[in-house]
Amino acid sequence: MKFVVFKKETLLFFLAIGVVLFSLSAWFMLKAGDTTVFNQEGKGIREIHMVTAEFSTKMKNGKEMEAYRWDPGTVFLEKGEKVRLVISGINGEEHPFYIEGTKIKGKVKKGEETVVPLQFEKEGTYRLICKIHSDRSKNGPMIAYIVVD
Repeated sequence: MKFVVFKKETLLFFLAIGVVLFSLSAWFMLKAGDTTVFNQEGKGIREIHMVTAEFSTKMKNGKEMEAYRWDPGTVFLEKGEKVRLVISGINGEEHPFYIEGTKIKGKVKKGEETVVPLQFEKEGTYRLICKIHSDRSKNGPMIAYIVVD
């Protein structure tokens, strides 16, 4: 039977090399190429992207259950800020919507983008509501919150 014997210095050398390689790999994976996307000052009108999403499951009794939602479910705006809300239709054939407390309404269709210009002069929370999926009995509620500070 053959044994491999390492000196203490050799083991410490390989351990040090391993730590350095691990640290460099972690740095590249976590930091390299990062670009800040949340601070978009000075670039004109800010864009917020949203999608329509569907969750489905099969219950133990065999019944299928679905729920639709906007994703992200909450967006934050400053009072008076001009924003382009770009909604991509991913799930569901269409989602006619309105924003509660405003005259804004529209429709999101599967495979298409709907652009909604937003600017709120009053602080508060506005609800983006899908007319088709407005409550649990209709696979909802499909509601997003627009918080204006």
